[in-house]
Amino acid sequence: MNGYEMILCIVDAGFSELVMDAAKEEGARGGTVIHARGTANKEAEQFFHIAIQPDKEIVMILVPAEIKDNVLHAIYKNAGLKSEGKGIAFSVPVDEVVGISAPAAPETKEEENK
Repeated sequence: MNGYEMILCIVDAGFSELVMDAAKEEGARGGTVIHARGTANKEAEQFFHIAIQPDKEIVMILVPAEIKDNVLHAIYKNAGLKSEGKGIAFSVPVDEVVGISAPAAPETKEEENK
């Protein structure tokens, strides 16, 4: 495994479950939702051609690096800017992780016979 990536998705309040459902479909195991408030101005609204709702939710999802692209694409498809949740998502590499139990490796026949 090449490590982990942190996916952050900012959506309008009330749409974090939409993000998590899309992420779980691609192998994410869970996430953390933080309530937030946006600070966009009228120029940003005109640039993106959407109304900016100030109440937001930030969904943080830690995933193995090899599924990051699939999770990001699923989030974009289900909760992107053109969806009801008006979300944006991005990822950042994670150097070290503690407190996560990786799925157990399957036992080989040789280990089973011991």
